[in-house]
Amino acid sequence: MELIFWKGLLIGFSIAVPVGPIGLLCIRRTLEKGMVWGLISGLGAASADAVYGCIAGFGLTLISQFLLHHQTELRLIGGVFLIYSGCKIIVTRPTEGDPKPSLGTIPRSYIQGLAVAYLSMFLLTLTNPLTIFAYLATFAGLGITITRSNGLTAIVLVTGVFLGSTLWWVILSSSVVTLQARFNMYSLKWINRVSGLMIVLFGVGALLGIRR
Repeated sequence: MELIFWKGLLIGFSIAVPVGPIGLLCIRRTLEKGMVWGLISGLGAASADAVYGCIAGFGLTLISQFLLHHQTELRLIGGVFLIYSGCKIIVTRPTEGDPKPSLGTIPRSYIQGLAVAYLSMFLLTLTNPLTIFAYLATFAGLGITITRSNGLTAIVLVTGVFLGSTLWWVILSSSVVTLQARFNMYSLKWINRVSGLMIVLFGVGALLGIRR
C-alpha cells in the first residue's frame, strides 16, 4: 500500500511538472499577488489532476467516455479562456502586489479572489480530458492495476497523485517568490507581455486542435 502511495506521488508530480499554460498562469499570479495566490491556483490544478487520477484509478469508464465525447466543447472553452486571460495579462500593468491582510482582518474580497483563482485553475485544467490518457498510460507503465473491489488502493493512489501535484506547485510558487526580488517594474512589464503572449498561443493551439 505504501508503494502505491509513492507511485501516485511520483505520477502526480511528473504530470504536473511540464510548464504549460497552467504553470504560466501560476507563475504570473505569484509574481503579481504573492505566493498564496500562486499556491491556491496550483491547488486548483492539483485538485483537477486528482479528479482525473480518480477517474483513471477507479476505472470510471462512463465519465471518461463522456469527457472524451465532449472534448471539442471543453477544448473550445479552455482555448477561449486562455486567449482572454493572455490578452488581459498583456495589457495589465504590473503592480507591487496585493497587500497581505493580517490574521483576523481578512476582507471578504480577498477570500473571494482566492476562491476565483482556485476555481479558474480547477476548471481550466479539467478542460483537457486527454489528461486521462496520460494517467492511464503512466499507471500501465508503472505496473499499477486496480480492481473495482480494491477501492482503498485507488484512494491511496489518488491521494498520492494529489499530493505529488501539490508538491510541484509549492516548489514552483516558492521558487518564483525567491526570484521575485530580482525583478523591477520594467522587467515585470515584459514578463507580463511574454507570458501573456505564450498563454494566447496555447489558447490558439487548443482551438486549432479541435476536431471538425
